Amino acid sequence: MTHAIRIHQHGGPEVLSWDEVPTPTPRPGEALVSHRAVGLNYIDVYFRTGLYKLPSLPATIGMEGAGIVEAIGEGVTEVAIGDRVAYASGPVGAYAETRTIKADRLVKLPDGISFEQGAAMMLQGMTAQYLLRRTFRVQAGQTILVHAAAGGVGLILVQWAKALGCTVIGTVSTQAKADLALAHGADHIVLNSEDLPTRVKDITGGAMLPVVYDSIGKDSWDASLSSLAPLGMMVSYGNASGPVPPFDIGILASKGSLYLTRPTLATYTAKREDMVASAADLFAAVASGAVKIRVNQTWPLKEAAAAHRALEARQTTGSTLLIP
Repeated sequence: MTHAIRIHQHGGPEVLSWDEVPTPTPRPGEALVSHRAVGLNYIDVYFRTGLYKLPSLPATIGMEGAGIVEAIGEGVTEVAIGDRVAYASGPVGAYAETRTIKADRLVKLPDGISFEQGAAMMLQGMTAQYLLRRTFRVQAGQTILVHAAAGGVGLILVQWAKALGCTVIGTVSTQAKADLALAHGADHIVLNSEDLPTRVKDITGGAMLPVVYDSIGKDSWDASLSSLAPLGMMVSYGNASGPVPPFDIGILASKGSLYLTRPTLATYTAKREDMVASAADLFAAVASGAVKIRVNQTWPLKEAAAAHRALEARQTTGSTLLIP
């Protein structure tokens, strides 16, 4: 037997239950991974509350983990027993001491990357990778906006964009988070209480921005659109404040023929070759020192409810781990 955090109904953090469950056996094409660390991400909240749909209940949530391959099923060639691996993709199931997962969703951790780093950076780091290098390929000299700049994805975006030669404006909710984002390379900070388009206009001398990376959703939607230059791109990749309500697409025309995309990591890494390339780019950025992964909070896996409460209260910065 093993243990996992499961939800038996949708709701608040209190629905997260520490359950004893059978140790799974890998089927053909699968590997059994014994977790050493599990990543906490806001998408976990969406699954817990029901905003994102689960196939059935009870269910184990979680999208990201790192550990050791303990067993493999028939036909597995991507990994071997004893390999140090990490992943950041569906299906959900990471909040567990052990789990099975399709072997083609695993990547081998380089020797210089710890389990803790692997679990802390795969989902957030590969998200930053596709946002900066594929969704909108930033160029040196551009000024960009990163919402939630002191969060897990935000801190990686700030560092990586700076390494690519960008000027980075970050938004945060507190002065402490402002200090953290500035320490990681942000050039300008806008507090959530300030008028964002006005500040952006002042910072850019009226030019406004070619791209906004927005993980906040409902609360930042209007201000983000109003901060873009004509032909700018609105990248809405999260809903921390709630989903963006329906809107008239004519607003994109009136604000300057704007582009809008709602990307997901699952789409950008659906093909194994894309996932491996994204992870390799991330590992290289970390190995070079351009991106430093900050694990600022850890909780025992069995205390996942406390971690969720802190995450939703915006009390976390950088990456957060759950330790089995």
